[in-house]
Amino acid sequence: QVQLVESGGGLVQAGGSLRLSCGASGRTFSSYAMAWFRQTPGKEREFVAAITWSGGSTAYADSVKGRFTISRDNVKNTVYLQMNSLKPEDTAVYHCAARAGIKMTTATAYNYWGQGTQVTVSS
Repeated sequence: QVQLVESGGGLVQAGGSLRLSCGASGRTFSSYAMAWFRQTPGKEREFVAAITWSGGSTAYADSVKGRFTISRDNVKNTVYLQMNSLKPEDTAVYHCAARAGIKMTTATAYNYWGQGTQVTVSS
């Protein structure tokens, strides 16, 4: 079992940076693939980034590639999303997610979710 809690969201100007953290509890954390999704009101959750349980492979949405970096620290039981060169269209609630198995890019593939943290980017 995995419990996830996101933090690090806030208000930032376009071009700025934020680092999101997702703290996980549960001794099996290091065996789970992790991902970040984002959601705006009235829209489906959008894939942002994913990482394997080993941290050796990552995947990114085209819209964030080159600007965002996902990483994990299995000793600290934490996954991160470093967001640079932020744009107003990045504004959303960001959720972290976990699954036992390979990394996936669809929200329905994940069965553990955090409550989300708000990221707002002003122009």
